Formats: sequence, C-alpha cells, structure tokens
Amino acid sequence: FIISPNIAIIRAMDPISNPYTPGAGTPPPELAGRDELREQVRVTLERVRRGKPAKSVLMVGLRGVGKTVLLDQMRDDAEAAGIQTLRIEAPERRSLPAILAPELRRALLRLSRDERAKDLARRALRGLAGFVGALKVTYQDIEVGLDFEPEAGLADNGDLELDLQDLLEASGQAAREAATALAVFVDELQYVEENELAALITALHRAAQRRLPIVLVGAGLPQLRGRMGRAKSYAERLFDFPTVGPLTPEDARAAIAKPAEDEGVEVTDEALDSIVTATKGYPYFIQEWGKHAWDAAQETPITEQDVQRGAETTIAALDESFFRVRFDRLTPLEKRYLRAMAELGPGPHRSGAVADTLGREVSALAPTRSQLISKGMIWSPSHGDTAFTVPLFDEFMCRIMPGDDWRTE
Repeated sequence: FIISPNIAIIRAMDPISNPYTPGAGTPPPELAGRDELREQVRVTLERVRRGKPAKSVLMVGLRGVGKTVLLDQMRDDAEAAGIQTLRIEAPERRSLPAILAPELRRALLRLSRDERAKDLARRALRGLAGFVGALKVTYQDIEVGLDFEPEAGLADNGDLELDLQDLLEASGQAAREAATALAVFVDELQYVEENELAALITALHRAAQRRLPIVLVGAGLPQLRGRMGRAKSYAERLFDFPTVGPLTPEDARAAIAKPAEDEGVEVTDEALDSIVTATKGYPYFIQEWGKHAWDAAQETPITEQDVQRGAETTIAALDESFFRVRFDRLTPLEKRYLRAMAELGPGPHRSGAVADTLGREVSALAPTRSQLISKGMIWSPSHGDTAFTVPLFDEFMCRIMPGDDWRTE
C-alpha cells in the first residue's frame, strides 16, 4: 500500500522527536550545570565594558565536557548584551595572526558603523593593514581582505609582540568609544604556539593596564595552564583558569530527564542511574547514551532495560565518531604507548610505569610521550605523571587493541 508523504507516522517513541544531540560542539537540549561559569564570564565582560579591572577567563577540561558548546553559549550571551565578539578556533599548524586577523577585521568593521567609534575603528583597520603587511613574510598563512591603507608606525614593525600590542590597543580604544567591549573567544587554545601565546598575553596585559575593554575567553585541554605559564610567567595573575569537568549526578540526571520530559517522555530513576554511571557525567557521552536509549525504547517511560539494549549501539557510535578519529591519527608506537597506559587503568600513571609495561626505558619513550601531548591525546597533571585527555579512552584502547599482541609489535 502507499502512504501519502503528507501523513506523519506517529509512534510512542518517534525517532524524529529524539531530543538528544551527540556531535562535536552541538548544543545539547539542556545545558545543565554550567550557570556558574556563564555568570562568571558575564560579570567579567560587564566589568571590562565599564572600565573596571577583570581577569580574562580560560576554561580547561578534558575532551567531551562541553567546552566548545559552553564557549559558544557564552558568546551568544555576550552578543545579546551588546558586546562585540570574535570567535576563533585554533587548529594545529595555523598561526595566531592568521586566525585572528579575519575575525578582528569583521569586529572592527562593525564598530566602524557606530558614529561615536567610526574614526577610531578605521584607525584600527589601518593598523590591521600594517599588521598583516609587516607579518606576511613571517606568517605566510595570513589571508585577509584589507579595507584601508596602513598608517605608518602603527602595528607595522614586523615584531608580533610589539605589533599585537599596538593593534589591540587601537581596537580597544574603538570599543571603548562605542561604549562596548571586545571579547575574543578562542577554542582549542592549547594548539597556539608558545611564542604566539606570549605575544597575546603581553597585548592583553597592556590592554588591562590601559583599562581598555578587551577580554579573552578561551577554552583548551588541561595542559593549557602550563603552556600559558611557560609563555609568560605572570599569566597566572592575568587569567582565571576554571575547570570544566563532568556534571554532578544531579545535573547529569537533569541533562537526561529534562529533554525527554519536554517531549512528553519519562525516564525511570533506574535508567537515569544507569546512564549517569556509564557516562561518568561527561556531557558528550550523556547525549550519546540518551539518544540510543530513546531509540531502543518502544514506549514511555524509558527503562534501564532500554538503556542496556541501546548500550551496544552507543559504544559502537562512540568508538566510530569520538574515539576512532583520534586513534587513526596516531603512529604505531603512539598507539602502543596509549595501550600500555590503558593496561594500567584510567590513570594518571607514572611515566616509568608506562615504560615498564612496554619494556622500554623512560628516556627512549620521551619523544613519543611529547608527541602525544602535542597531539592533545595525553597531558601531565604533575611532573612525571601522564593522563588521557579523552575520558574513557582506556576502555576504547582495550577494545580496539585486545589481547597481548600489542606488547611485541
């Protein structure tokens, strides 16, 4: 028989109505447990806009805790409050000037439409032209449209640390004249080279000294704290480093139950407990488990049996979409190093214990460990310790490299 495409087929657990949203940076239906951090950034931006001192905010946390989603929500909050924003993701092998210049140009063009700030914004755009022209030889990946001719002597020395100070100072003056602030939102900040981080820190420090309304709101892996400190020793006094961790059991339950309730579906307490236990409160995993529990259920309420029925497809989806993409970037020796860590458990582990598991000397494995840190796969919570940056990656490594063959490869 033929069903008209205009007739919707409705069942108790319609997959079209599934509210859960696993995906890289995809906003969840319920942003639970993050109100305190959002309020911290709101207060920071308002203080800066009013010319009062405030520290920039750099959020640190493992993969899967929702840093990107939170950063985007904070930017939306800032835009709604009339703050001028830049949104940047710092990918590997791209320079800071290359990713900053196009976004700064857009912000300055917006400021140039404000009658109060027009002249200062145009001066900052001339500074941007000088900045790009002077640094093009060093940073050949800079590609940005230029709207004005450079102003001689403004951000055109060819020295990133000096020129970035001039450029942000000119931009901050325009923002102040427009009675707003300039908020730079940067994701994956740990991938920025340390000399470029040093230039950024120096420029922000100078802006703070001049009481200019410029603030950085960043997100990165836990090693970001150490990288900022190595770049400039005073970084810890210039930034707050709040940790974005897994949700509390109460918030995790809300992140599961509230979206289902909004669709007229209940989730039993046993099912909630099962998902919270399996996900350990990590927001990305909550979305994945919620999605597959919904799809496994035939009717409301979603039960613990539904969660268990969806477990196999949940783990398969996580392996393919969350874990495997990181695993495939690794060399054979890097994979063996991570498998040795997994053999020891979730971690953190002493570097010597990992070396012993592989039957190698610590010094011989030091380059491999450094490469894994550079790739954002592991980090060092303290000297000599090594931990995964991806939650539950130890369990994945045991699934993808079962048995003992990895020891002798």
